[in-house]
Amino acid sequence: MPAFHYKDEDCYDPDHAPNPKEWLALDEQERVILAEDYHRAKRIKLPSLKAHALFHVIVENQIAQNHGPVVRAMSRLAGEGLSRHESIHAIAWVLAEHIYDILKSASDEQPSNANYDAAVERLSAKDWLGG
Repeated sequence: MPAFHYKDEDCYDPDHAPNPKEWLALDEQERVILAEDYHRAKRIKLPSLKAHALFHVIVENQIAQNHGPVVRAMSRLAGEGLSRHESIHAIAWVLAEHIYDILKSASDEQPSNANYDAAVERLSAKDWLGG
């Protein structure tokens, strides 16, 4: 079965949640291209468009898969005044820290996903805006 393809009028916009089934039906690279295209169209300058888009896709995937800590964080951050796009960035910030911790730790003592989930559960708009 071919993957769902977004129409021009249905391009990715991080301020509007994509349909989870349609999002997850896309090939991973298609998701990355959609996130890159959004930022390119908005002329948002980034040190690495590819890395930025990858973090968007990871967080969007977690939302589409109904990953509890991330879904709760999105709701909480919106209630604290962040836009959906800002909330994705805040969660991606926690994810980036988690990945950094994994990369710097010894292979036999790597941080668990539970550490990431707990950090996402603690995340607040104040943390993100002050971070």
